[in-house]
Amino acid sequence: MNLMGSVHVGTSALQTSQNALNATAHNLSNVETTGYVRQQVLLGDRKYNYAPSTAAIGPQQAGLGVEFSKIRQVRDYFLDLSYRKEAGRGSFYDICYETTNEVETLLGEMNGAAFQETVDELWTAVEELQKDPSSSVTQGQFVNVCSQFIDRASSVYSGLADYQDNLNARVKDMVDNINEIGEKISKLNMQILEVELTSETANDMQDQRNLLMDELAKYVRYDYSVNSDGVVEIRIEGEAFVSRGKPTPFEMGYVQDENTGFYTPTWPWADDEPVFDPNQEVSTAKNTNIGELKALVLARGDRRANYSDMTSEYTDPETGETVDLYNNGSSDKASVANSIVMNAMGELDQMVHQIMIDINNILAGEKSQIDAGDSPIYSPDEDLPMELFVRLGTDRYEINDSGNYEYVQEDTSESPRNVSTMYTISNIKINGDFLKQPTLIGYPDSGFLKADGTVDQDKADALANAFSDTSIMINPNVTKLSNFKEYYTDMVSLAANSGNVYKSFSEAQVLTVDSLDDSRQQVMGVNSSEELSNMIKFQNAFNASSRYINAVSEMLEHLISRLGG
Repeated sequence: MNLMGSVHVGTSALQTSQNALNATAHNLSNVETTGYVRQQVLLGDRKYNYAPSTAAIGPQQAGLGVEFSKIRQVRDYFLDLSYRKEAGRGSFYDICYETTNEVETLLGEMNGAAFQETVDELWTAVEELQKDPSSSVTQGQFVNVCSQFIDRASSVYSGLADYQDNLNARVKDMVDNINEIGEKISKLNMQILEVELTSETANDMQDQRNLLMDELAKYVRYDYSVNSDGVVEIRIEGEAFVSRGKPTPFEMGYVQDENTGFYTPTWPWADDEPVFDPNQEVSTAKNTNIGELKALVLARGDRRANYSDMTSEYTDPETGETVDLYNNGSSDKASVANSIVMNAMGELDQMVHQIMIDINNILAGEKSQIDAGDSPIYSPDEDLPMELFVRLGTDRYEINDSGNYEYVQEDTSESPRNVSTMYTISNIKINGDFLKQPTLIGYPDSGFLKADGTVDQDKADALANAFSDTSIMINPNVTKLSNFKEYYTDMVSLAANSGNVYKSFSEAQVLTVDSLDDSRQQVMGVNSSEELSNMIKFQNAFNASSRYINAVSEMLEHLISRLGG
């Protein structure tokens, strides 16, 4: 190699060492920067010059030195993929655990008094009434406790409804947040594309984009791919969200139900197709338990639940098709099995509903008829029984086509839009006449006294038996039967058990995510000791290149001065 070529080799080594030192310094200055990924210098050989050769002599090669190929990010695609999936799963169970905790708090205590105390007080009032049915004192106490029971049940139900509204507001905010992240990723895509088309690497921009993708993974389940030009494409729940060449994302939207006010995340560009299927089985194997947004939508549910949602069968009024409502849902009603709040609302309303209709029917002397599906009928000249719990806007009896008074059966086919005929928490009040005159209990009999003046002990005993009768299933997925005294305790225990399950899932996910993050940091994190070693190495290479250039320079100077002499 000639001496001038040697100067070129030394110069290339000097420049490359300087660039490597700059990259190392950049790593060290970002040791504490969140989301920063270690950058690695890649070096390569420059092209070789070939000397003329003959058949007897092999081709002679003269190297042109080293070249600075690129600075790459040190990442592991599969670790990123696993981390983001498990982070999303962890966020899903965090919301589930948070929701069950809130529900358990609302069920366990309201306004400083546990609702269970109200149930116990009602049972005590029934016991006292059984001891002395004709006493105006025990009758008055019973009516007052029933009034408190309804008031406190309404307070608990309202608390659950308010929390549902809170979750609903969070759904809307999260959709907006997801779209904002999509906007930022799309802009970074365009900026990265512009930089990388000039053969440069936009590593710092890629760090910002990857940090946004880590955040997005907590909100929704998505798949992504990185093109050869550095552009990332993202699909949320299988639908396009960020695409190459599009400066803005395919935004997620929401449709607000005019009756409930609940927001449903949708894809506006796909005729408002819902982002999630609320009846989809939640499963780790199917990866359907990923993302905070989905957890919020499922936990909230799609309506205010009542006792009619606790049945496992529902007949669609339009198609006549009977489906398993609680677990699978239908075209008209979605499943409540996946909704933590709707479950609690439905289970509470089921207990209150059963207590109300049993007390009403026993006091009216119509329990056996109504339980059998019959509608008691009275002639216009008969005294109609009075009920303690009154449906808003619906009398207990109405005049039928024959001119007689007939008991108005409950109709749940239009629930929850129309609950006017249902004995449900949102459609009930205490009979004001009973509050003024408790001795009207059992009317047309007076104060549990029959027409012949004897005490109607049978009604009092029937009330006590109703509270002791173990015949209520909390929900279709629970095989244990409860009575009125045990129901609420069993319901709170069920919520607590669910909370413990979600807690264990959440804690397990924390360990998994932390482990994956540690593995990622080992690959992409900046190790100050390693970078300092690299700095010494490149500094020595820089110094060696300088000495090499100096030596060549001295040789050239010596030759020129000698030749000149």
